[in-house]
Amino acid sequence: MSVESRDLPKPAKDALIHSQHLADQIKAEIQAHNGLIPFARFMDLCLYAPGLGYYSAGLHKFGEQGDFVTAPEISPLFSSCLAHQCAEVGGDILEFGAGRGVMAADILLALEEQDCLPEHYFILEISPDLKQRQQSMIMKKAPALFDRVVWLEQLPDVFNGTVLANEVLDAMPVHVFNITNNKVAELHIGLKGDEFVWQTGDVSSDALQDQIEKIKTENTLPDHYQSELNLALSGWINSIADMLQQGVVVLIDYGYPRHEYYHLQRSSGTLMCHYQHRAHDNLLLWPGLQDITAHVDFTAVAEAAVDAGLSVDGFVTQAHFLMNSGIEQLMAKSGIDPIELNQQIKRLILPDAMGEMFKVMCLSKECDIALSGFAQFDMRGRL
Repeated sequence: MSVESRDLPKPAKDALIHSQHLADQIKAEIQAHNGLIPFARFMDLCLYAPGLGYYSAGLHKFGEQGDFVTAPEISPLFSSCLAHQCAEVGGDILEFGAGRGVMAADILLALEEQDCLPEHYFILEISPDLKQRQQSMIMKKAPALFDRVVWLEQLPDVFNGTVLANEVLDAMPVHVFNITNNKVAELHIGLKGDEFVWQTGDVSSDALQDQIEKIKTENTLPDHYQSELNLALSGWINSIADMLQQGVVVLIDYGYPRHEYYHLQRSSGTLMCHYQHRAHDNLLLWPGLQDITAHVDFTAVAEAAVDAGLSVDGFVTQAHFLMNSGIEQLMAKSGIDPIELNQQIKRLILPDAMGEMFKVMCLSKECDIALSGFAQFDMRGRL
């Protein structure tokens, strides 16, 4: 799927200027580090550089006018199903990276209908622009519930309730490695003239080397195999476990168990860009203007959770989660136009859409509630 810039819609002039400012910052860092930085650092800057990165600058990312559409944007029934899980747990709600605020508003409205509103709905958001958009969206959709929403810049010290992370893990920076002649190397980003280029170099840390060796031991990887690894995952899980006193963590993302992630047929990894609803693999193009994602190794999530003292209570496809959570009953009373509703449900549930690629995992601490969303079709045995 390799593409050139000419194959994609050309960004506006001001967007290209914005991208060039970020490119200049990345180039300066490359030059300051002997001409190479790990791809993970390049991805981190592209997505999160203050004021310039894809998720920290004022760009339209979500919805039909952005670069991709998330499940809460497709149908409010997705959020209603999550609200059902929040109601079963009780306590407050904390959402990581709330996009435009659609899911937060719809969850609050669904909980209001169930007479089960949380005292607080916390949103952890690093982007001032997205925070403003979330505030506008919630004020528009659920003005009477706006005062229950609290924006955070860091995790609270203690939390009880439900933590939600929809398409958060896939946007964490990943290291890229390859195996040639049974030797492991890491892919870095360097410069050739004024252009970003891939360069093979030494593995940048012992922790990364250890994780790659573990993957090699568990999976038969052929020569010229390339993939990626998320070293930030365990720290993120630990921070949640430290904060969570009692409650659950619901993770929704696209990915695989490890034996499927590092499969022989997936020999080029899973990294992908999203730009104006086009998926492609030109990762070095237009820094700051396109999303960069990698699929999630859910086995690594489960291992990190157990190491952090959390229980892994469920692992299902998105389709089965929604069906377990009563989406069919919600459809009957939704009031949505039947034709539109049918299209929404197809996108959320069908295998060739989001239904099987997206998975939902439940982690918990000091909470023995059996959530209905994971009651059937549990796949923990595949992890």
